[in-house]
Amino acid sequence: MTNPEFTAQALALHRAQYNTNAVYRSYCEALRKSPETVGVLEEIPFLPVSFFKTHEVISGNSAGPFEAVFTSSGTTGSDTSRHFVKDLSEYERSFRAGFEAAYGSITDWVVLALLPSYLERSGSSLVYMAEDLVQQSKHPESGFFLYEHAALAAQLRALEARGQKTLLLGVTFALLDFAEAFPMPLQHTIVMETGGMKGRKKEMTRTEVHALLKNAFSIPEIHSEYGMTEMLSQAYSSGAGIFTPSATMRALVREVSDPLAVRASGSGVINIIDLSNKGSCAFLSTEDIGTVYPDGRFEIMGRLDHSALRGCSLLTV
Repeated sequence: MTNPEFTAQALALHRAQYNTNAVYRSYCEALRKSPETVGVLEEIPFLPVSFFKTHEVISGNSAGPFEAVFTSSGTTGSDTSRHFVKDLSEYERSFRAGFEAAYGSITDWVVLALLPSYLERSGSSLVYMAEDLVQQSKHPESGFFLYEHAALAAQLRALEARGQKTLLLGVTFALLDFAEAFPMPLQHTIVMETGGMKGRKKEMTRTEVHALLKNAFSIPEIHSEYGMTEMLSQAYSSGAGIFTPSATMRALVREVSDPLAVRASGSGVINIIDLSNKGSCAFLSTEDIGTVYPDGRFEIMGRLDHSALRGCSLLTV
């Protein structure tokens, strides 16, 4: 999709969601913004993702029914984001097209998913995506692993021996545990981390994590997937933590202390436009700090310090 096409679709979706999403409209009104004052992407108000924890963020008919409610991990209800999805086919179209654009046909790949923390709870959008990719791959070897590291190692060795293209998709702490127990050279396997330490290991930088995994598996790069409960599109990195957004997604950047100071590139809080979020909100202000480059790729540096947001009344709309 060309930039003019994306911009036109985003502006049209902003108008539609302003008119049909009560939470988003209230937030826009608090910022004194309306579709009449928005002419470019940088002028669109971006809803903080924290609203998905406190409100039902729904566009259109709010009565449902919903095909899924995706939830984030959290220790209490107040910590959990809820993303109400009326049409799962929209999500499927988005992540299938995004994966194919980055990696080619899913049928070329055996998909091995090492996602214990996600499998141990319900409502994970990542598990839904991984299950679909496993099924769409049509390889009998594709599947999920909890803590069966020995079985996973045996599977990888067999796939490597026959030169089969393989995707090892894993949550960060699980990949580190596996790498420590079963280091092995991988020539035909992409190792992709989805983030997530969840207090299971000491905090490490992306560079430290990738260095350990590259050394354990004798591979030049670690791939990464960027997604959130509140999004239906993904971005992928083929190395160095630089993400390329899918065709239905754009990253912008804003100032920490000013929700309206949005730029197409630079450093600050990452804002996401997700055109697949037709039934919720397509304009999200994340809690990630990073850099958006002029070519549209972006990098995540860390998480937003919430002390910088204390006293911001707009967050209580």
